[in-house]
Amino acid sequence: MVTQPRLPCYKLGIRFGRPDMVKRFLASRRTGFYFRVLQEGEVGAGDTLELVSRDDNNITVANITQLYTREQNNPELLRQAAQLEALPEGWRDYFQEQSRRQDVN
Repeated sequence: MVTQPRLPCYKLGIRFGRPDMVKRFLASRRTGFYFRVLQEGEVGAGDTLELVSRDDNNITVANITQLYTREQNNPELLRQAAQLEALPEGWRDYFQEQSRRQDVN
């Protein structure tokens, strides 16, 4: 199960010798993602992955990345992300807090 985006850190800029590398990487919207193992087994190079189900809200990893890094003025997406069961609790808590802050303003 896809659980969250894989976000780059400052070390990416050091590795490539470009201080703007993290910003460029995020702008590409191709950050990658982490998986949660739901059923133990073996996966090897060349194996195919099959989409079994999708969240009803159709929130993508790219949506979550954008919401976390720059598009925080999207109340509806914030509410949906806060309810996304696949996201780890810390991410959901973050989006709930961002949503609360927007409700106050």
